[in-house]
Amino acid sequence: MKPGIQFWVLFFKNINLGSGGGTWEVVVENAGIASMHTAVTHYGNVVLLDRTNIGPSQLPLPKGVCRNNPLDRVSTHDCTAHSAVYTPGTNNIRPLFIFTDTWCSSGQFRADGTLVQTGGDADGNSKIRTFSPCSSSGSCNWVETKTPLQLGRWYATNQQLPDGTEIVVGGRSAFTVEFVPAEGRGQYNLPLLTATNDAQNDNYYPFVHLLPNNLLYIFANRDSILYNWQTHTTVSNFPTIPGEPRNYPSAGSSVMLPLTASSGWTYAEILICGGSQFGAYLNPSRQLPASQTCGRILPLATNPAWVMENMPIRRNMGDMILLPTRQVLIINGAENGSQGWGFATNAVLNPVLYNPGFAAGTRFQTLTATTIPRVYHSTANLLADGRILVAGSNTHQFYTFTQPFPTELRIEAFSPPYLSAGARPAIATAPAALGYNKGFTVKVTFAGVLNGVIELNLLSAPFVTHSYAQGQRLLQLAVSAPGKVSGGKYTIKSTSPPSATLAPASYYMLFAVANGIPSVAAWVHIS
Repeated sequence: MKPGIQFWVLFFKNINLGSGGGTWEVVVENAGIASMHTAVTHYGNVVLLDRTNIGPSQLPLPKGVCRNNPLDRVSTHDCTAHSAVYTPGTNNIRPLFIFTDTWCSSGQFRADGTLVQTGGDADGNSKIRTFSPCSSSGSCNWVETKTPLQLGRWYATNQQLPDGTEIVVGGRSAFTVEFVPAEGRGQYNLPLLTATNDAQNDNYYPFVHLLPNNLLYIFANRDSILYNWQTHTTVSNFPTIPGEPRNYPSAGSSVMLPLTASSGWTYAEILICGGSQFGAYLNPSRQLPASQTCGRILPLATNPAWVMENMPIRRNMGDMILLPTRQVLIINGAENGSQGWGFATNAVLNPVLYNPGFAAGTRFQTLTATTIPRVYHSTANLLADGRILVAGSNTHQFYTFTQPFPTELRIEAFSPPYLSAGARPAIATAPAALGYNKGFTVKVTFAGVLNGVIELNLLSAPFVTHSYAQGQRLLQLAVSAPGKVSGGKYTIKSTSPPSATLAPASYYMLFAVANGIPSVAAWVHIS
């Protein structure tokens, strides 16, 4: 066997192409860029963002627009785009102009729907950028603000806070937190980041979740804390999770499971899955098997402890996405190695569906495989129509199309099994804006035989990069028994979340879910 063929066999030998539910579609054959960071705006279109220090992309900027940057490592005169807006449905790609390097940066939407994007490498290390979304026929573009971060941050995490600011946590050689906008606040040491800084730096892109009591759950490497962002103090430390490191470059992922009105909004649970063995990044030639475990912890319990279970497939670099059905989709990644240029093999092509409310041992369902590997620098985002947009994958320093795991410019949409499960509800009317703790009514049409209530679930639009969806949260609202009007039309009464601690002011996707099948979402501005 020729060496090149041997290499490809090694990369794909464990792939199961069996059908387990869900369907795949390539929606864009060539987006021109490989999206390293992806976010869905309240207009329903999608911001794609790569790094700039890679030389020309395959997406030209408008005629006469070029990026002249003497600090660029590859191309100081570049007339191609490194960011774009993608429109689902028409599948149109509009190039965007961004100047400084956004490599391995972070971001979050603020209250007015503006995407705030922070840090990166080289000349972008201390930059703050904003993108105010517009309709797909508009001309909105990136703006680089004059006010920089207080500390350059590369591989950091952002989380929107109830006061309307964002906390920016950690990064490479950054053991502090800061706020954007700072509003007079400085940097504050975070001892967790110093304590977890091992030989591989397994504390990049820490997992940060805003809990219902207004404290932050912050996880790095294998350890985690409860953090008071107002007093800048560590409230408590949690047990070390069993198994492997979970953060970059070991590349696990995390979600906070859905918050529910039925629990009085007081019950919060964290799920962390996957990762890489310690040493996989330091010794990539060994191609150590990835983690097969998930852990769940109740950070607000009296005696929090990890409860472990095994995934059906080993996985690092898996993206974990909350679905409108309150399930978790685990998608993308590899079975061996770690993050890093060419450091992983055996792509995992099968997504896995995780049902948090099922009994242990019955929670996982392996779904239909794609044919496109999505490993280092890939993303997955929930769209308002219920599909998952999957983009990116570039395991090389520059755009490379001749090696194993070539730079991937195709964009796919994965339709979870619920999109082929029967009649689908539709939201006929819903409020465009809501305050806190406000009653409201949603009118829903549903042609099927309704079993039980129609759920109303709010989902945020996170900033997804490096296997972690920053700012992701799902709120299951209290609902009345559906009042049937006539001919499959129902009226649902509900109440908005009681505070910005539960739902920081922003735009949310509101899904109606009937018989486990979600509608297309209506965008609702919570403020």
